[in-house]
Amino acid sequence: MSESDAPEPESPASSEEAKENALLFGVWDVSEMEYTDPSMSRYIKATPIAHTMGRHASKQFQKSEISIVERLINRLMQTEDNTGHKQKTSKIVKDAFEIVNERTEENPVQVLIRAVENAGPREETVRLKYGGISVPQAVDVAPQRRVDEALKFIAQGTLSGSYKTTTTAAEALAQQLIGAADYDVQTYAISQKEEKERVAEAAR
Repeated sequence: MSESDAPEPESPASSEEAKENALLFGVWDVSEMEYTDPSMSRYIKATPIAHTMGRHASKQFQKSEISIVERLINRLMQTEDNTGHKQKTSKIVKDAFEIVNERTEENPVQVLIRAVENAGPREETVRLKYGGISVPQAVDVAPQRRVDEALKFIAQGTLSGSYKTTTTAAEALAQQLIGAADYDVQTYAISQKEEKERVAEAAR
């Protein structure tokens, strides 16, 4: 094969266009997501890549550059059954997204973003010591921590909803996402957020 027959390298413009046209799980378009909370929008990234091979793991706070879908997958892996099973957990999220789309007729990534915005507590308590006495004090929650807490509540709600029941993990996750997106206080993630804020309000 001569040099003249060699394929031309992909131009930057065409690679950028391909990136923009890429779909999450080959199905969902994430190019036009809407954010209702300006403070959290910086920390909620929607990209078509659901597995970055841990490229941001060694850098502090670089997790905010990872897709919110991959962060959800990573959070769901922090259980006894799913630890280290990224492909298995990715399939759970993929199936849950299909259920969400069937029930809401919305883009499930948009539903996830709305769920994270709703489930992130705005206020929590810390313990301050005054002369050996521990006193709770209400503090504002940083936007990045709000995202972390929201993902934690959604993952915990998924586990509690599917553990030792006939409900599948994908079904439980779909219920959490839809409930949190609609701000249903019966949903585990929203109830935990409300509880945190209630305790903080009492400690003002």
